[in-house]
Amino acid sequence: MKKLKMPKQIGWLIPGLQVKRWFALILAGTVLMTIGILILFDIKPVFYTMQFISKIANTISTEWLAFGIIMIGAAFFFKGWQKTNLSILDMEYSRDNDVLLEHLYRRRKLNRGPRIVAIGGGTGLSMLLSGIKNITNNITAIVSVGDDGGSSGRLREELEILPPGDIRHCMTALADDENLINDLFKYRFKNGEGLEGHSFGNLFLTAMCDITGDMASAVKASANVLSIRGRVLPATLDDMKLVAEMTDGRIIHGESNIPEAGGKIKRLFSEPSDCKALPEAIDAIRHAELIILGPGSLYTSVIPNLLIKEISEEVAKSNAKKIYVCNIMTQPGESDDYSVSDHLKALITHSGVEKLVDAILVNNNIPENLDKYKEQGQYPVILDSAEIKKLGVEIYAKNLIEPNKDGLIRHSSKRVAHSVYTWFKKSQKK
Repeated sequence: MKKLKMPKQIGWLIPGLQVKRWFALILAGTVLMTIGILILFDIKPVFYTMQFISKIANTISTEWLAFGIIMIGAAFFFKGWQKTNLSILDMEYSRDNDVLLEHLYRRRKLNRGPRIVAIGGGTGLSMLLSGIKNITNNITAIVSVGDDGGSSGRLREELEILPPGDIRHCMTALADDENLINDLFKYRFKNGEGLEGHSFGNLFLTAMCDITGDMASAVKASANVLSIRGRVLPATLDDMKLVAEMTDGRIIHGESNIPEAGGKIKRLFSEPSDCKALPEAIDAIRHAELIILGPGSLYTSVIPNLLIKEISEEVAKSNAKKIYVCNIMTQPGESDDYSVSDHLKALITHSGVEKLVDAILVNNNIPENLDKYKEQGQYPVILDSAEIKKLGVEIYAKNLIEPNKDGLIRHSSKRVAHSVYTWFKKSQKK
């Protein structure tokens, strides 16, 4: 059977674009103005129109006449409306009707998506955001600011600003043209006095910080320039530094030094201990429908946000659905020999909140060949269901791995986002 091909102009009538109402309003206004003008000049539009139709109807059936007039009028109207709006929008892709329709539909649909707050840092949070941005535009990423290594650490020490690295990763993930922004922001200067080793993205945010006065304002201004979806917020504007107390009594200062110290972490704390949460971050948590913790380095990406008392308290008080995305593999120096319940217990202990999340998302598909990881002291995080149930947390197990040629075990942003959203929709019905 030959496939029926719909005219491209019909695309403007698909549900969700929120333009049909304006079509009708423009059409009604045009008809009324035309009739009014004709009456004003005593042209008697109704009389002569009916007389003309009466004559035509003697040779052509009324139904076919009406249909023909409607179709011709609609074609002129839609074409004129489309061209007028494209001229006003002056968009880069304005000549491509299909691209414009897709853009409008996606934007309208995503603008009605759930209000999601994602809390974490590092590559784990940016991975999550890459998938979540295809579900909703109402995203707020709350990012830890304890990083003191690499380019971010140098800028933090020399210019006394918050580390821009993790913030940069999140902004890149939320950009419409993620690949282009990623290539630009990841670009590292290979030489040049003072420039060598710095990424362009870090320098960009540093410059914006100097112009606007603080990192929160810099991120907001940068978001407008880059046209990212949602918001990226530092957890605090205070100069937050991480300190770990090891089980052998050692005290390790600095986020970058903690995984390298060896041994087991007894507790993590910050200096100063009373860092104040960014007010916008607190407001986002209060209005969230879904709060996501992780994935990412347990002690240096996720927990640092929960050390800020206001954030932990607001997460605990929130009526939003709350889920923690657990890591797939253990991380040497942070979560050696940790099971899934150990991850949860660490979050609960450091937040001081007994009922922190409603559910935990875990991967249930581990590849057999793990030799590369065993050599580095990394092993799959074991799911100990009985212990998790004692904590009153629901287990949601799905295949979260992104297949790749190198045999690396990585979260798939699409699978994680889809799994989180599916759990969220199901939990709303309970």
